[in-house]
Amino acid sequence: MEERTGIITFQGNPLTLVGKELQAGNPAPDFRVVDNGLAPVTLADFSGKIKILSAVPSLDTPVCDTETRRFNKEAAALPDSVVVLTISMDLPFAQARWCGAAGIDRVKTLSDYQDRSFADAYGILIKELKLLARAIFVVDAADTIRYVQIVPEITSEPDYDAVLNAAKALV
Repeated sequence: MEERTGIITFQGNPLTLVGKELQAGNPAPDFRVVDNGLAPVTLADFSGKIKILSAVPSLDTPVCDTETRRFNKEAAALPDSVVVLTISMDLPFAQARWCGAAGIDRVKTLSDYQDRSFADAYGILIKELKLLARAIFVVDAADTIRYVQIVPEITSEPDYDAVLNAAKALV
């Protein structure tokens, strides 16, 4: 598996991403993750929708918490043709607990803990931590990646406006 360096850091320390780099224009790779009830979920489950795929290291950290709450708030203003999926290595039970406590009702949380299918397909597994990098992929209704944002410093929030503008441009 390909390894890439010089892309992300954690508190200034360089980390290694495992997997192939994806870019706008690439077909969105399929993946298999599980929802909060352990049911399998794939890219095809959102066929015909515009997808904001928000990968985070762990919902139980301050920046991931803030990011997911912000996307939940922003999702309320998006049309039904857009879905926001937050994917992490957190166990589905922890995701469900967190969503309940945070009042998350517009973002769907999904877990990649079983197979690392999303991490491998999208090239965002952090080798040193075995967690997902903070990254966002906007995928159009025909399953083509239209926007990619790999956040350079894990402890930083993404550029929300750029992500939302990319998604809104596809509506």
